[in-house]
Amino acid sequence: MIKNTDWFDSLNKPFLNPPDWIFTPVWIVLYIMIGISFLLFLKGGITKGKRLPLTFFLIQLALNFAWPAVFFGMKNIILAFVILVFMYLFLVLTIITFFKHSKLASLLLIPYLFWLSFAGYLNFSFLVLN
Repeated sequence: MIKNTDWFDSLNKPFLNPPDWIFTPVWIVLYIMIGISFLLFLKGGITKGKRLPLTFFLIQLALNFAWPAVFFGMKNIILAFVILVFMYLFLVLTIITFFKHSKLASLLLIPYLFWLSFAGYLNFSFLVLN
């Protein structure tokens, strides 16, 4: 949770910046969907063919957890954007490779991809405006 929002509050906001309260419920729903997707993917165990998709998933998840620390903690908008680009790339790879093992697991990640697209717009806009 972000405790000191003075820095963020001082930033010039992009046109489509949503109210702060929207982020928590959206992420709760997305994390539930991400968790269900992961469980569906793991159904039947981790076979040799699942190692690469699992790697992609874990990388995008690690980047997901790193982003707020970099953006809000380090206040580094540029590095946060780079992280987000790689997160997006690894999420696309995850969706593609999950599809072979579970179509539903793959499809459950699509809303997350849309949200990351919007987050990319926001992050890039913060970069340009500040």
